[in-house]
Amino acid sequence: MLLIAFAIVVTIILIKFKPVYQVTLDGVQVGYIQNKENFEKLIQEEIVEQEGENIAFTDLTKTPSYEFTLADIDQTNESEIFSQIQESAVTTYRLYAVAVNNEQKEILNSQEEAQNAVENLEQEYADKIEGLNITVQEVFTQDMNTPTVEVASVVTSLEKEFDEQIAIQEEIKASTFNGIYFSVKPVTGTITSRFGANESIRDHTHKGMDIAAPGGTPIKASAGGEITYSGWMGGYGNLVIIDHGNGVQTYYGHCSKLYVDVGEQVTAGDTIAAVGTTGNSTGNHLHFEIRKNGTQVNPQKYVYR
Repeated sequence: MLLIAFAIVVTIILIKFKPVYQVTLDGVQVGYIQNKENFEKLIQEEIVEQEGENIAFTDLTKTPSYEFTLADIDQTNESEIFSQIQESAVTTYRLYAVAVNNEQKEILNSQEEAQNAVENLEQEYADKIEGLNITVQEVFTQDMNTPTVEVASVVTSLEKEFDEQIAIQEEIKASTFNGIYFSVKPVTGTITSRFGANESIRDHTHKGMDIAAPGGTPIKASAGGEITYSGWMGGYGNLVIIDHGNGVQTYYGHCSKLYVDVGEQVTAGDTIAAVGTTGNSTGNHLHFEIRKNGTQVNPQKYVYR
């Protein structure tokens, strides 16, 4: 009789309750599902492996855990649990950046678009800008509102940037003599005598250039180097000489004041003296020379062009 009673109880339980899985998310019990295998397959296909424009991957921030149990079949809430998992999932998207020397410039939707932009730019500028390296880099974001641009916009934007770089390169090249870049004009003023000029105040052609400026105007080093002379030198009056290396020197004559000493290192733009009218001079101005191995060259080829 006990065996029969037990069987009756078991039968009643199996009629009312079914084997199910209790689901827990982040330590919180959220309900029941009937089939664990089918549910995990649904998560994998619909969330983890979902396909869509620019989707790189999806991470589950809430990973379900399961416990086998018996429960009223009416208590299962599979769709509700799935929605909670889906809403908490974080999707990462893949975009494509055009990078110049490893610096990302513009972002496009597809790798093909980015590669087209790179090829167009390389064809035009690879041989014009030294060391130019244009690549496509993957960009991962969880915000699909990240601004992207079209190929034509990328090309136009970077063409402008590259043209500016070329102009700077050409300016540097034009202002470089024997490997020395003259990046700074010693003074701002009016050129009153140019290299090679024949004038009554001297018995030879001019071996430098004169730039008139008010007395006391700061004189800047046109390039970096070492001060090899700072003092009085005959017709030059107060004179500063800078040795820039490669046999190149600059002379700054007729100064009213000298601010540097022999042996001092200066960089382009450092104040080395002040405009004056010392020595063989008819008024306040800077006499500026560039020399190579002691021979004067026309400074206006490189400075005050």
